[in-house]
Amino acid sequence: MSAPTRYFDDSVKGFITWSIIWGTISVVVGILISLQLAWPQLNVAPYLTYGRLRPIHTNAGIFGWGIGSFIGLFFYITQRLTKTSLWSPGLARVTLWLFNIGIASAAVTLAMGINRTKEYAELEWPLAVVVAIIWVLFSINVFMTIFKRKEEQMYISLWYIMAALVGVTVLYVVNNLGVPLHLFKSYPIFAGTNDANVQWWYGHNAVAMVLTAPPLALFYYFLPKVTGNPIFSHRMGIIAFWSLIFMYLWTGAHHLLWTPVPDWIQTLAMAFSIMLIAPSWGAVMNGYLTMNGRWDQMKTNYLVKFLITGITFYGLQTLQGPMQSIRSFSAFIHYTDWVPGHVHMGTLGWVSMIIFAAVYYTTTKMCETEIYSVKLADTHFWLVLVGQLIYSITMWIAGVQQGSMLLATNTDGTLHYSFMETMIAIMPYYKIRAISGIIYLVGLVLFIYNIYKTYQKSAVSQTAKA
Repeated sequence: MSAPTRYFDDSVKGFITWSIIWGTISVVVGILISLQLAWPQLNVAPYLTYGRLRPIHTNAGIFGWGIGSFIGLFFYITQRLTKTSLWSPGLARVTLWLFNIGIASAAVTLAMGINRTKEYAELEWPLAVVVAIIWVLFSINVFMTIFKRKEEQMYISLWYIMAALVGVTVLYVVNNLGVPLHLFKSYPIFAGTNDANVQWWYGHNAVAMVLTAPPLALFYYFLPKVTGNPIFSHRMGIIAFWSLIFMYLWTGAHHLLWTPVPDWIQTLAMAFSIMLIAPSWGAVMNGYLTMNGRWDQMKTNYLVKFLITGITFYGLQTLQGPMQSIRSFSAFIHYTDWVPGHVHMGTLGWVSMIIFAAVYYTTTKMCETEIYSVKLADTHFWLVLVGQLIYSITMWIAGVQQGSMLLATNTDGTLHYSFMETMIAIMPYYKIRAISGIIYLVGLVLFIYNIYKTYQKSAVSQTAKA
């Protein structure tokens, strides 16, 4: 009889812990910049201004909270799906050190104003190289674990993991190609509309490979574990996976509607954006149908609440996103606060809900104990849900009002409202947004406390056993 597989989870704990730290920083900075928009006097030049802090908020959220969590959780689920121990625990520890050095250095340089001015690709070339190295080391560890797997079946989560590893590598490297001028400045090798096209090919596919494929990998793994039901249809999952990966690659130019980018590229992006509804909802329906006979758990199981609410927000995102890619609708809401409402439904509602569930689950398994407080977890769920809904709905209302005012014209064709008048009109919504962020932060603090007390509870239990 073969010995049970030993799983190496030290780096899993490390990445989860640090991703929570960076995620908390992202939320705190997000609240600060929301307050700065409502009360401009809170901007303190040069380091604590909106322009310096906003990229720190997005990078700490996407790279620190999102990618940090995904690296740790991918290490966790890959070992279990392959029934194989991690290929190199030492390499995982090195990756964790580099990860934290990279995120901290990014925060410092962005605060100093060292910025490529590209969305989600602000880091100058030395740090971009560090990010690429981190991702390659992480990818090697995961791929080698998969290659030496003991389980022949490749479960759907592994396909999403591999897609993310390959996709992010290609996207990040191509979009960061540039000519260094000196240590703190470089110029992209692309120019004009080509540069814009490559940037949003990267930008929107970063949404695919960082904020879609990884949380879907987690969702497909943890929902069956939590509910006790097998996934409804693995075949549906595989078909939706390949369709999603193919269609996403063509959608980036929908960020560039009504620009000098050729019309045929814009139209192609529109078409594929609308087609994306089908594979996206394939995953949503797979999740819903997996709940057959288990819907009562929405009341009794705190993990199910996070997972099903998360996948529901994903479904809403993938309806709203294609709608925004249509030229006529884009002309109305682009450059308004509707867009941050859309983005934060994805990051706070879809991605973070799935990560919260995954972290709760893995923490209890690695600590070999139950969560410290189910009541705290339920309260955490409702606080982040309410905070996110207030944020998004407020911004959608502001965006509609803003778009209507910006497009309003007099009989002679001149604009009816000035830009400043639109800002005055939506200022109350900015204040409500700041409040929603504080509500979300309170939920996040409860989450951190619950995880900390669970680790503490486990340590006491282990000491008693000894």
